[in-house]
Amino acid sequence: MNQRRLYRTIESFASVQFKTEKDLLKHVLNEIVKTEDILLKGGRLWQYEPSTESYRVIHQIGQIDRLDSGYRIQVARYPMFQHLIEQRSIIANETDRYLRKKGIIKYSATGIGDRMPYRDKSVFQYVLAFNSDFIDQELLPNLNVISLAVTAVLRNKRIEQKARLLEQDIDKAREIQQSILPEPFLHFYYYDIYGISVPDRIVGGDFFDYIFSDETKDRLTIVVGDAASKGFRAAAQALYVVGALRMGIAHHTKTATLMSGINKIVNRSFSEEQFVSMFYAELTDGAKGLLLYANAGHNSPMVYHAQENTIELLEPTGLILGPFPRGNYRVESTMLKNGDVAVIYTDGITEALRTDGTPYGEKHLADNIKQLASKGAQEICKALIEDVGLFSEGAEYSDDRTIVVIKRVS
Repeated sequence: MNQRRLYRTIESFASVQFKTEKDLLKHVLNEIVKTEDILLKGGRLWQYEPSTESYRVIHQIGQIDRLDSGYRIQVARYPMFQHLIEQRSIIANETDRYLRKKGIIKYSATGIGDRMPYRDKSVFQYVLAFNSDFIDQELLPNLNVISLAVTAVLRNKRIEQKARLLEQDIDKAREIQQSILPEPFLHFYYYDIYGISVPDRIVGGDFFDYIFSDETKDRLTIVVGDAASKGFRAAAQALYVVGALRMGIAHHTKTATLMSGINKIVNRSFSEEQFVSMFYAELTDGAKGLLLYANAGHNSPMVYHAQENTIELLEPTGLILGPFPRGNYRVESTMLKNGDVAVIYTDGITEALRTDGTPYGEKHLADNIKQLASKGAQEICKALIEDVGLFSEGAEYSDDRTIVVIKRVS
């Protein structure tokens, strides 16, 4: 499953109100195991108890042998619990005799929640352990995203309990966001470009920008990003990322190096659940229509090729920015010919829901792009935003919505 979509899916599990944090975690675990795309057979929720310096199983679900109620494992004799602090998620052979008797020979586990003090070190507040027919290293990226998403759900719920959607310094946040967004229309050599960003609240986490590399203005960078947080924090994070981009581009930093550098900056400067997905595109004054791009875990932009009447997806070339400091980012390319249209968007577009829960979806977007491709960039952009708004009118769920359209006009 796409990392961003997996994260959003887990977030959606927490949309119901629960009396306690444990009830919320049990529900989220149940829904994760039931989700067919993740391919998990069952799972257990463990909670750290400082008084006994051990983890106790508090919930079990799925096609698994049940452990004795309240079974505990001492941290001192089970190094995995401390390794999770360093690695977040682990796949390893089981060493606990009781668990091996229960048929658990190989396990996968991921840490969630706060870091709790343990002697002179620390451990995660909770651990999720999963059963699957395919426990191998390919499962680790999904486990990491599950950990990030569930941890974020916990933190968000705690914040909501203290103050329901309380936003401070709203005016300042709005000013920050407006300082990021450029004028929507730009003509650059063979291309017309138009962008719109509509926040879900007064201030949103989406951003886009047009950045020239130097005074000659023969090279243009277009970025579209989505900060996972909301409100003031999201606006501040977007400003931070855009500032780093502008500085790197001004110093002619190579794209892959620039993306890796920003990833490390976000990792050092923000909490782990405040990640950013971002699409980076670069156009030049060349008549061949080369578009270079790097996609950091963002929705795959759609490129409509007029001559072939086809849609090309610009898939991720690296991980989301922030949680994984060692992430690498490839640079790929595509060609834009006369009449071709590239649409870069955030997940508030395709994940917009109708009142019956039906998502807008990639196919709906692709079909609309084909129908609108003969129009100008501004018309296409406004028509898409309007169509999404009409589609989701009256629905409870909503998110920031951003679209940037690039059309080759000669």
